Amino acid sequence: MSSTTQAVTAGGTPEGTGGGTVGGTDGEGVPRRLYWAVADCWTIVRRDLTHLVKQPSLIAWQLGFPIVSVLLFVYVFGSAMDVGEGVDYKAYAMPGMFAMTMAFGFMNTAVAVVVDKERGVTDRFRSMPMASSAVVTGRGVSDVLHAALDLAVLAAIALVVGWRSDGGPLATLAAFALLLWLRFALIWVGVLIGLLAKNQESAGNLFAVAFPFGMVSSVFTPPSAMPDWLGAVAMWNPVSATANAVRDLYGNPLPLGDSWIEQHAGLMAVVWPLVLTAVFLPLAVRRFQNLSR
Repeated sequence: MSSTTQAVTAGGTPEGTGGGTVGGTDGEGVPRRLYWAVADCWTIVRRDLTHLVKQPSLIAWQLGFPIVSVLLFVYVFGSAMDVGEGVDYKAYAMPGMFAMTMAFGFMNTAVAVVVDKERGVTDRFRSMPMASSAVVTGRGVSDVLHAALDLAVLAAIALVVGWRSDGGPLATLAAFALLLWLRFALIWVGVLIGLLAKNQESAGNLFAVAFPFGMVSSVFTPPSAMPDWLGAVAMWNPVSATANAVRDLYGNPLPLGDSWIEQHAGLMAVVWPLVLTAVFLPLAVRRFQNLSR
């Protein structure tokens, strides 16, 4: 029995957020609403994880895409890349690929949200006695778990092809945490796009926007090697901040640049996702609450 079903009292009024203050004063109602918000969020997470297990094609895609990406960008394009004299391009590119994979993931979020909306799943959730934020936050938590799986697969492939982290266990864990922090922030961009998109095709077409967002950065080449105007855009790209920060933590080669943003990549790798979350999470929740209005 799901948490939302358990939340309904004998009188038909939900004990969670839908019924307002239940069984006492506002002081008693707020903790109870918070409890059911978390419980309903976990119900959505379990649903999404169940779908992943029952759809092996999704797992195959998660395993196959990183392999193809490494072969394409490191071994095909990498032979023509020069990021500095004596610098191993593999050591430079792999942390960038970690960041790019996390950045591109928000389009998967957008498509998943659109599919649920088109199939009527979202409307069904909205008609149930559950926290209105649960669908959005549940999507966020489940997508972070998916991203952790993607990152684990990509890191395993990187180790197979010879990439290594020289920053020590704690620094390495901190780098992976920064990568998931970026993914977490961009989830809310994907949720908002999915709620705004009219259909799955229109959401998929937005990949044309996501592609330069990930590519015009320090992922594959230092901004200093780009034209001045394009290099400035790449330097201030949130993906560049995360890529450079994790390179530093991994002990891998960094772009040769003396700009403020490049010298403070670690700080901006925390600040950029915080700003994105503060802007897009409330917008995504409000958009969900205002659907069909």
